[in-house]
Amino acid sequence: MERSKILETLQEHGVEYKLVEHPPATTIELADEYIEGHEGVRTKSLFLTNRKKTRTYLLITDEYKQIDLKGFAGEVGESRLSFGSGELLAQTLGLEPGVVSPLGMIDPGHRSVALYLDKAMMQEEIFTFHPGDNRATLFLGTQDFLRLYDELGIAYHLVEV
Repeated sequence: MERSKILETLQEHGVEYKLVEHPPATTIELADEYIEGHEGVRTKSLFLTNRKKTRTYLLITDEYKQIDLKGFAGEVGESRLSFGSGELLAQTLGLEPGVVSPLGMIDPGHRSVALYLDKAMMQEEIFTFHPGDNRATLFLGTQDFLRLYDELGIAYHLVEV
């Protein structure tokens, strides 16, 4: 989903945000350099699929957290999960590798992915995400993010990972 549509949706729903423009961030380390000094939990978004590629999952957690994919697979009733391909990502979320975020789900055509949020992150006041490209970082209040998804009817699940 394009940045302009994401920002337009946030404005329409009264969601306050801060957008920090920067050169393309191709790694977490680069992104961190560009937004140093700004408050907010840095997130990582894992786009996952089951063995048959019939179900997709988006797991959002703190960028530094180690994830037990086998444990998460069991949590969601799958025997195994793997990272989804760029093609599947484009098809289901309208995004490309390197800019994966739940903000792609704002588009009603991209809501087939099951969204899981790490419960531990819910203690943070501010989340950070790429807004559809890696040339900026978007800072949004955690409660505003959850309210927006509730208003848009986007289902999400809280999980301990």
